[in-house]
Amino acid sequence: MPRPTRRAFTSAAKALSVLAAGSLMLTACGGGSGSTNADGDVAITMYYPVAVGGPLTAVVDGLIGECEDANPGIAVEAVYAGSYADTMTKAQTAARSGDGPDLAVLLTTELFTLQDQNLIVPLNDISDDLGWAEDRFYEPFLTSGKDSEGTLWSIPFQRSTIVQYHNKDLFAQAGLDPEAPPATWEELSAAAKAIKDSGAAEYGIEIPSTQFGYWMFQALAVQAGTEITDGSGTQTRFDDPAAIEAMEYWKQLADEGLMPSGTTEWASTPEDFLQGRTAMMWTTTGNLTNVRTNAGFEFGVSQLPAHAQPGSPTGGGNLYVFEQADDAQREAALTIADCLTQPERTSKWSIETGYVATGAEAWETPEMKEYTAEFPQAEVAREQLDNAVIELSTHENGRVVQMVNDAIASVLTGQQEPEAGMRGLQKQIDGVLETYRD
Repeated sequence: MPRPTRRAFTSAAKALSVLAAGSLMLTACGGGSGSTNADGDVAITMYYPVAVGGPLTAVVDGLIGECEDANPGIAVEAVYAGSYADTMTKAQTAARSGDGPDLAVLLTTELFTLQDQNLIVPLNDISDDLGWAEDRFYEPFLTSGKDSEGTLWSIPFQRSTIVQYHNKDLFAQAGLDPEAPPATWEELSAAAKAIKDSGAAEYGIEIPSTQFGYWMFQALAVQAGTEITDGSGTQTRFDDPAAIEAMEYWKQLADEGLMPSGTTEWASTPEDFLQGRTAMMWTTTGNLTNVRTNAGFEFGVSQLPAHAQPGSPTGGGNLYVFEQADDAQREAALTIADCLTQPERTSKWSIETGYVATGAEAWETPEMKEYTAEFPQAEVAREQLDNAVIELSTHENGRVVQMVNDAIASVLTGQQEPEAGMRGLQKQIDGVLETYRD
């Protein structure tokens, strides 16, 4: 059976995207039973999450096509599997049955879970020459793919930090300087109050608390002066006084009516911003192109405001090679990972999506220089890397993250006070992670 053309693949992706409304799975070439297809190519399957607004599938299609052309002995089957959580679940289920991915883009926070389930292989076992990876990526991004012994388990791909977006038109209506977004918690509260009191928008600020609420909380905790994780996968510090202060401040914003009461949906926050319901929002830089394309107003992007210190966790997905692949597929998967993250493609990916270009060389390409000269907001996330920390990642990460999100929701909905919520959360997490501690 002949392999579909790239144009056919893209058309199929668009059609299925409409039918599935954002949760899409499709195949681009044969494979699944053995490492070669009918054309004699080494056939690998790559899972990719569609989790952030914007037509990302067509961009990924194009990059994969370029890498297939650059490596004619490799055929890539692309599987678009919905959200990050959907993709992780599908990858786990399929891998256990022996029909899962050879390569996958999954959250960096899934590292310990994937290791514990013996689903991935360290890249050092595939190749002795990973100098290109050590040299290519910014250290905050590369670190999240390594274990405590320095072994590299994944390659940075679609990476992000949390940034602050503000509607310049609404700032002007509220008598605020559109070119001076809040740089501290005090300024954030004051600006949000001015916007609310003036009637310029229903809310001054939205910080989403569902799905990636733990990520938003981590940013607030860093700003309050603590890191809630040490990178070991076994320790968290949600009962640290600074973490409690962070939760108190988040609740205060809601109590004062400066942001919606109760929980705020991750998926609806960008739409609230685009519709002018809120004048500011915190969300991933991966939404940058979506906002740029759809905002009917001038907007600014800035680093998150500081309190005791500035800071944001890194976020996003890395490329993992799965254990089920045979030697030829593992080598092919690593080759494709190398190809997808070369500076020219990284800059193209950043321009098309808003994710942070993951290494210095990508920022030096002519295309990126032209892009940032026209759209300097794109540089904010890179500049914020100076104050970035690794994202929360633990053993049994999905279970821990759900505990964190539930605790945040219980505080924001008034079921618990911040201190009790955070202390109770830490006890819950200790019960889960105790097994993994020496």
